[in-house]
Amino acid sequence: MVKPLSFKGDKKSKKRKAPGIENGVNDGDDSSKALTTTMATTAASGEDDSWVTAEAQSDIIGPIIFALPSEPPTCIACDAHGKVFTSELENIVDGDIATAEPHDVRQVWVATKVAGAEDISFKGHHGRYLSCDKFGILSATREAISPEESFICIASPDTPGTINIQTQRDKFLTLTNDSKIPEIRGDAESISFNTTFRIRMQARYKPRLKANKESRAREKISRKELEEVVGRGLEDEEVRRLKKARVQGDYHEAILDVRVKGKHDKFAS
Repeated sequence: MVKPLSFKGDKKSKKRKAPGIENGVNDGDDSSKALTTTMATTAASGEDDSWVTAEAQSDIIGPIIFALPSEPPTCIACDAHGKVFTSELENIVDGDIATAEPHDVRQVWVATKVAGAEDISFKGHHGRYLSCDKFGILSATREAISPEESFICIASPDTPGTINIQTQRDKFLTLTNDSKIPEIRGDAESISFNTTFRIRMQARYKPRLKANKESRAREKISRKELEEVVGRGLEDEEVRRLKKARVQGDYHEAILDVRVKGKHDKFAS
């Protein structure tokens, strides 16, 4: 289950929900930047709320933003009515979209793998899915997933950490600079600089980082806890062996071996 978001600069203390805000969002400009009161729970629980770059389609899951190669840097956003537009990024270091983080809940999409397919869907803050019609026009008004709400994310071989997003009509999402405000469409015929985005995601959902975190969590067991499980004092080498076994997955077998060794040493003395 996707957990509540927290943005850079948010206070860690729990706040009451402001009047008129439902599900963390309403149509006003101020409230579009508000988060629900449950955001504080994420920070308090010690979850990693930092943002990292997705490097492959297999990474993409949970809350994400589409960071676009525009000037100034922008991302794909949508309002409460499902209108899709580009929104300027404020949480960014030296204009580098590889450091981008959202500051507005309208910039955030929740990526989910489509059942029975390799495709990915993107749900907006208002519960509707990003969609691309046959004319290349993007919107977010549909509550269910069809081919128009399904996308393929292709990693760029020449630029690590960048993604090209393909529709079911074999077109690509692309940035257009025909007006003063950058626009986003879904009708590019081929991959180019303007179709090459960075997908930024919450670190706790990235499979490799999540696996590393779980591995570190398994390592965190004290000598006292190990001695209580074994039922006797342990030597330094035995402690190291048991901690290593917790990471490798043969912890229970190692515990049995250490117990048997302790009994043999007892009878030998």
